[in-house]
Amino acid sequence: MHRIKHASIQSLKSIEYIVLFIIALATIFAICEEIMHMFAIRTVELADLLLLFIYLEVLAMVVNYIESGKLPIRMPLYIAIVALARYLILDMKGMDDWRILAISFSTILLASTVIVIRWGQLKMPYPKNQDYDS
Repeated sequence: MHRIKHASIQSLKSIEYIVLFIIALATIFAICEEIMHMFAIRTVELADLLLLFIYLEVLAMVVNYIESGKLPIRMPLYIAIVALARYLILDMKGMDDWRILAISFSTILLASTVIVIRWGQLKMPYPKNQDYDS
């Protein structure tokens, strides 16, 4: 029974690393595509930079997950904040006031969540001798 459990875990970890590799490759492809687009139109806009930043955060999240085996919840929150900022910058002229207010409130809520999580990590860290991951 122990061998079956061990083989199952190893199989799932292999699939996990394959999917992480695919995510990294797809992100690198998207970065290259965006850079080629900027060269083609010979201009760089703030929306392009924010999109590159989102891609960079995705790559950093993959690397962090591979190195530590854990995914800090703050990283997807950072990506969401940048994505909302990009959406607001790109489509602000076509939005009504309520949509702008909702997106702004969502961004503030996500940023507040990051602050609360970070405060919790600093003020109430997990004890070093206990394993909370299992």
